[in-house]
Amino acid sequence: MTVNDDVLLVHGGTPLEGEIRVRGAKNLVPKAMVAALLGSAPSRLRNVPDIRDVRVVRGLLQLHGVTVRPGEEPGELVMDPSHVESANVADIDAHAGSSRIPILFCGPLLHRLGHAFIPGLGGCDIGGRPIDFHFEVLRQFGARIEKRADGQYLEAPQRLRGTKIRLPYPSVGATEQVLLTAVLAEGVTELSNAAVEPEIEDLICVLQKMGAIIAMDTDRTIRITGVDSLGGYTHRALPDRLEAASWASAALATEGNIYVRGAQQRSMMTFLNTYRKVGGAFEIDDEGIRFWHPGGQLKSIALETDVHPGFQTDWQQPLVVALTQATGLSIIHETVYESRLGFTSALNQMGAHIQLYRECLGGSDCRFGQRNFLHSAVVSGPTKLQGADLVIPDLRGGFSYLIAALAAQGTSRVHGIDLINRGYENFMEKLVELGAKVELPGKALG
Repeated sequence: MTVNDDVLLVHGGTPLEGEIRVRGAKNLVPKAMVAALLGSAPSRLRNVPDIRDVRVVRGLLQLHGVTVRPGEEPGELVMDPSHVESANVADIDAHAGSSRIPILFCGPLLHRLGHAFIPGLGGCDIGGRPIDFHFEVLRQFGARIEKRADGQYLEAPQRLRGTKIRLPYPSVGATEQVLLTAVLAEGVTELSNAAVEPEIEDLICVLQKMGAIIAMDTDRTIRITGVDSLGGYTHRALPDRLEAASWASAALATEGNIYVRGAQQRSMMTFLNTYRKVGGAFEIDDEGIRFWHPGGQLKSIALETDVHPGFQTDWQQPLVVALTQATGLSIIHETVYESRLGFTSALNQMGAHIQLYRECLGGSDCRFGQRNFLHSAVVSGPTKLQGADLVIPDLRGGFSYLIAALAAQGTSRVHGIDLINRGYENFMEKLVELGAKVELPGKALG
């Protein structure tokens, strides 16, 4: 990729109108692919998006001897784990790149091979995501972990054993780690204060299809009874509710009208309520959801992010761009990632009025309140946005910058757009389909 390929020129001021499709969730599909490692028979996963995280996991599976091939329908993968083997350390490091997903290979590889290697991990810089907790969980299952210069080497001299784990915070990644490790561990594992996001439930559905025994209680407790072996699965991934909400916010910020084919009401109910409070309109049918700006003024709101079933942190950044166009003061309290509001400084350069605070400005105190993090914001609007030079900080912040550039007057240069490929399938093609005026320097797209 040349330097210019990672820069997008955005000529703003045009409403986004038309139809796009969202496929399987970024926060489920790569994890379901990892789950295929646990099986003794091939697995078939449908509705797979063509995003970088999927390509990373596909490469890592192949390095470990899993055959991965396209299925009969578009977006279908067939994974055969019959010949799982150890992989070269340098190859793992090269394939993993900046992804954090390799940490989830630990449990399956310990079960299949008795050992695993995990290189240094990357990911979006939006706040602490300590991987030490993953390793502590694996130790509780009986794994031995040795820190080496190039990463972590794990061994399971005996079969892993079920254990009792209480998460200090309902972390999605830690919950996935426990699920992928406990299903083949001896005995019962009890996980309390677990994450219960729709993508977690979908992963549980995948594992149950493979032969796992997993019970979810209403108090965020998950009980996994280990089994001796698992088979394959056939599964259609749930659609990406986070991408769907991003396009909904784009419709609102640009005064547009976007039909998101594949979007589902059930997993987006909290977002839809907030969208309506702001003044956005939507219409639901069996195939998707249409989102549009109905005209008139948008309304300011008070918003607090939280784990599911609260307002998802990944919905926050795109919606904040739309809130710069709302009348009055909107208050945002980010309780999931302490550094997620850092993206607002670029919006201020474009003409927004956003002030950050260290105090908890929501209805409740949170774990960041006494720790000197700028995790609350007051957005004063409406303000006209002007084109600017923007450098993408993380996945959702990056898409938010795109939305801001599309809503702004004039031209913006958006740097680092390749990061958006991690979670948004064919996003540039979708922008063109919606009438956006975007171009790669030297090559017009729309």
